[in-house]
Amino acid sequence: MYKHILVPTDGSKLSQKAVKAAVRLAGVLGAGMTAVYVIPPPPALVYGEAMIYVPDSGRAAAKRAGQKALNELERTAREAGVKCGSALLGSGTPWEGILKTAKAKRADLIVMASHGRRGLAGLLLGSETMKVLTHSKIPVLVCR
Repeated sequence: MYKHILVPTDGSKLSQKAVKAAVRLAGVLGAGMTAVYVIPPPPALVYGEAMIYVPDSGRAAAKRAGQKALNELERTAREAGVKCGSALLGSGTPWEGILKTAKAKRADLIVMASHGRRGLAGLLLGSETMKVLTHSKIPVLVCR
């Protein structure tokens, strides 16, 4: 069935639920996994009619957080006997990075969490999960 599962993580507790589900599924299927963490682009600071873009603000902290999340995911997979690689992406939007990694790693399933934002919050903040769902050419399993 599925031979390679891509598991995006943001290090959150909700993301950990998706990680555990993906590891169990990979174990049952004998599939390999790739963990991916995409560092989102830095926010543009807007003041009145001007915009300030600071490209390196918080990048080091974001990389450390991303590596920590990936290390935890790899440890969880290793403890379950599941082969797992990882990718830390430093540019682009999360949904695009997830789909590019899925294609590059030839994943045949994406397992990810959804924060379940609805209404105005979902409209304003957007949903990386929804963007992955609408643009993916491979199956996506959403955990909540």
